[in-house]
Amino acid sequence: MVCHFITFTGVGRCKCSFWFAVAHDVFGVFIMMVGVFGGLAVHDLFIYAGAIVIFLSLIWWVFWYAGNIEVPPEELEDDVGLIKRQNRGLRQAVRRASDFLSSRIRSSLRGTGPCTGESFTGASRSSNASTDMSLSSSYESTVAPPSEEPMKDTLN
Repeated sequence: MVCHFITFTGVGRCKCSFWFAVAHDVFGVFIMMVGVFGGLAVHDLFIYAGAIVIFLSLIWWVFWYAGNIEVPPEELEDDVGLIKRQNRGLRQAVRRASDFLSSRIRSSLRGTGPCTGESFTGASRSSNASTDMSLSSSYESTVAPPSEEPMKDTLN
């Protein structure tokens, strides 16, 4: 199987991140140069602010770089459903064992699996577990239905 990668010319796929990074760099250098050559009383504020803006442009440079990383399909493994043929034995056995244990735990928590008996609350399960569902909490309280009379609330 021959894979042809799409080649991107210029700045790559993440043009927006690239131009944000360039804009931050230019703006940071401009602010810094105003501080150096502006002859202002607060020149150190402009120098530090420019350096901070340039430092923050690194975020956009990282986004641009990470967005342009290409991974060949041969290196993609089970994450997207492509399994390497030579490493299939052990991984497949571990995956089957994990799926089996997960399905047993899931089915025992749902009450539909082979585990029957008492639930976590200590009450025995009914024979019609799929339709008889009730929720309980640690605070046993009942709520009375609203009465027809309006309630009068007095402030003390």
